Formats: sequence, structure tokens, C-alpha cells
Amino acid sequence: MGWSAAQYLKFEDERTRAARDLLAQVPPLPDGVAYDLGCGPGNSTELVIARFPDHRIVGIDSDPDMLSAARRRLPDRPFAQGDLASWTPPEPAALLFANAVFQWVPDHLTVVSRLMDRLLPGGVLAVQMPDNLGEPSHTGMAATAGDPRWAPYFVEKPPRAPLPPVNAYYDALAPKAARLDIWHTIYNHPMADAAAIVEWVKGTGLRPYLARLPAEAQDGFLEAYRQGLEQAYRQTADGHVLLRFPRLFVVAVKA
Repeated sequence: MGWSAAQYLKFEDERTRAARDLLAQVPPLPDGVAYDLGCGPGNSTELVIARFPDHRIVGIDSDPDMLSAARRRLPDRPFAQGDLASWTPPEPAALLFANAVFQWVPDHLTVVSRLMDRLLPGGVLAVQMPDNLGEPSHTGMAATAGDPRWAPYFVEKPPRAPLPPVNAYYDALAPKAARLDIWHTIYNHPMADAAAIVEWVKGTGLRPYLARLPAEAQDGFLEAYRQGLEQAYRQTADGHVLLRFPRLFVVAVKA
């Protein structure tokens, strides 16, 4: 099931906030090319360009729809298709910026360690990933998939493994780094209701689930999932619900 740039951008402000927070911790860069890995529709690329206007910025993504949206958004900037499981910059890079992409890459700890080797001295690896598989937004997906109405479609669980422990990132990157910062931030996004949370995750976490369902089963699955979210998320005094969203951040400067 391919990505949808239009669905992803329904919550552009909220999704871009983590990219801004990650970019704010990136120090000055050496001369060289900066890459936005998993650039999506170009919203994060736009931020990198604004922060480092004197650098050549290249967006990399595996999905054609996302790349088309990025090229429409930033027609004068280069974008290229690449699978981050195997992609490597053709020459050592000044910046490898990856906002909310490596959680989808199998064995990504090995990948980010390899990419660290492809930085210039003083170059920066900046990574942000959702760490929300324990939140109701995601436990609810698994619970709905276990319903007898849909369980036959989910004999194998949809892919996305929990993130490794923080120590694993430290141990992999610290020997190669002059500076290494690792932290978590928990966002609480006000959403109109449970249906809005469904729309949010339809652009990300629900994609592997919907990909396994026939078209005629998807509406029923989504409605059952929405009903579960209504029970899990308490309304605020003004009628909203707060989408609690933990994210892991890593900024490593190459020694």
C-alpha cells in the first residue's frame, strides 16, 4: 500500500513540529551536501533549506507519490528515489537528517551506524522517530486486528518493531561521535475527536493494517478502531482529545 502525500499533510503543522525541534539541535555544518532522508512531501526539506541556505540540500524518499509532492512544493530542489535500507550518499555528507522514517526501516540501528560512517568530520546525523507503539492509538490497532471479524487477515502482524533501548543507540554511535545527544519528547496534540486520530494514523501507522484488508472490510475495521479510541481517550473540558505522542531524538556529530 503506497504512501499518500495528501493524507500525510492533513496534519502538516503537528507532524512538522518534531522536525523543527530536531533541526533546532543541529549545530553548524561543515561544507558539503545535506540530505533529508525520508523527505516525504518536502515539508521537512523546506525546514532544512531555511536553516542551511548555503548548503546543497537533496531529498531522498522511496515513495513516488511523496516525491511528486515534494517536487511540486520545491521545484528548484533535487529529489531522488532511494531505499534507506541500502542507500548511501555518493560522497561523505555534511548532514543526514531523518524525520520519522527509520522506524519503518528493518534493523535501522545497523543502518544509522553505517550512515554515520558516511559523514564528513563534524557532519551531523539527526534522527527522530515515533516511540508510540505502547500508546492507545497503536495498541488499539492491534486490538482491532485481533477481532474475529478481521483476525484472519492478520495471521502475521503488520511490520513495525518497537524501537531498541536508548543504550543501543548510544553504544552504536558514541564510538564514532564527537558529541551525542539522545532524548525523548512527549507531545500532546489537541484533536477534534477520535475520528481525527483515525485520520492522523491513516497516513502512517494504519497503512500496514489497511493494506491487508480487502476494500469492503476497511470501513468496518476503521469504525471499530474509532470506537475503541473513544473509550481510550478522555475528552478535555472543551471537547477535544489529546493525542499523546512520544518521540525519540538522536543528534550525533561525527568525530
